[in-house]
Amino acid sequence: MTDEDHKFYFENGMVLHDVFANHTRQNLKLTENLLEVTLTARDFWVKISGEPDKINRAKEFFRELAEAYKIRKQHLDQNDFEQVLRAFRNNTAGDLQELLAERIKVGPKKRDIVPRSRAQMDYLRSIRQHDIVFGIGPAGTGKTYLAMAMAVSELLQGHYVRIILTRPAKEAGENLGFLPGSLEEKIMPYLRPLYDALYDMVDFDEAAGLIERNVIEVAPLAFMRGRTLNNAFVILDEAQNTTPEQMLMFLTRLGFDSQCVITGDPLQTDLPDRQDSGLSHAVKILKDIPEIGICRFSSSDVVRHMLVEKIINAYHQGN
Repeated sequence: MTDEDHKFYFENGMVLHDVFANHTRQNLKLTENLLEVTLTARDFWVKISGEPDKINRAKEFFRELAEAYKIRKQHLDQNDFEQVLRAFRNNTAGDLQELLAERIKVGPKKRDIVPRSRAQMDYLRSIRQHDIVFGIGPAGTGKTYLAMAMAVSELLQGHYVRIILTRPAKEAGENLGFLPGSLEEKIMPYLRPLYDALYDMVDFDEAAGLIERNVIEVAPLAFMRGRTLNNAFVILDEAQNTTPEQMLMFLTRLGFDSQCVITGDPLQTDLPDRQDSGLSHAVKILKDIPEIGICRFSSSDVVRHMLVEKIINAYHQGN
């Protein structure tokens, strides 16, 4: 093998910079650790040193990066880069192009949202096929975020006239009655994650206008009682903290031309000891209804910092 055979050439220096998510040195180090090679980047090429089979594997990795960049039509962010790393680690690189092609268009000034695992892609497809979908799994697997992306996309395409985001105001070890402020001020911290996801997909001023006109409504679950939700995309987040009675109340709110996604992690309930979770109860009794989608995620689907997956696995092993 000649010295030239050890190099992978990108189209130009800007492409090399873009495929490494603008963090070339940091991500070269991540790649070295994963693929067990030594890398040196210069101009528009990367020199690969190591055993022949590992050099070839590294070249395949760089080909996947270049293809991901081509499909994205914009620089890769850190999540994109780590997704390619995960695909190689899990021997699922063949799925990568399919995932990247399954993008969700959100606000005109925002990046398209792309599923980052096979489970996420199946989840999106289930949302497109069913009026009611349960997304179940640990934190960081994109359950709520992807549901929000689908809701925003569907609203902007005119398929629904409003989005309703709700979650139970059930807190870990605290009591709302002891917190200062009005009811609205007390419940705001529990709804903040929904707002955070929304602002990732729609400009702040546009989102504020939609909320002000009640096109997007963010409210605690208790506010859903007695309502019928027509022509709406509805998301119930943190559903593990509902009781079976609350879950039944929510499910029977669904009206004509509406869709709902219910997300949660049964292992992180904040309900009192021995109280059944409405999420676990609903999945058990509704599992045989074909019109309802039930999608499960595992720690391998975590799309936050790469350490989060290791933390979740460590805690599970510790139990």
